[in-house]
Amino acid sequence: MHTIEPFYNWRHIYVTEEDERSPFFGREYSEFEFTHTVYNYYIHPQWDEFGSRTLYLKILIADYVEKYAIIEMIGEWNDAIENDIMELKREVIDKLMAEGIYKFILIAESVLNFHSSEKDYYEEWYEECIDEEGWTIILNMPEQTQYDFKKLKLNRYLELMELDNWRIYKPYHLFKKIDGELNKRLEV
Repeated sequence: MHTIEPFYNWRHIYVTEEDERSPFFGREYSEFEFTHTVYNYYIHPQWDEFGSRTLYLKILIADYVEKYAIIEMIGEWNDAIENDIMELKREVIDKLMAEGIYKFILIAESVLNFHSSEKDYYEEWYEECIDEEGWTIILNMPEQTQYDFKKLKLNRYLELMELDNWRIYKPYHLFKKIDGELNKRLEV
């Protein structure tokens, strides 16, 4: 896992630690010192810690004009023991919402497991986004991880979507593609 880096091809467009409005503004990273782990496996030092011991993320872009953020995640999403949804909601999503962002793309292809608990934070997140005509998409969550997510019917609040080649897009084009897909669904 230590070789899996957050997607870096957009760093010429956005750098979360240089964004004064980002929850991770001012963070410093080492390229050589591995300190964070998911269980016994070290992860690359570019991933951001937000209060979970098993789930890490990187804000790849926050666009305050178009009001969207793309966030890549790695690890195990564990609401049952770690209450990761509460940490994610309070420490990252609420701070981005305070800056006017209400459309979220969570890239979850490196989220290996999901353990569910209550729906409260998902419902709250959904209601706050809908009030501002926003949405949340979880992109490319592995099939086995989706199983538990769907079992609690959390996909009513955070929609699951597949897009294998998301890396070929520039951030704005990826956002517009997903926004267009969601608008098509609403028109039907």
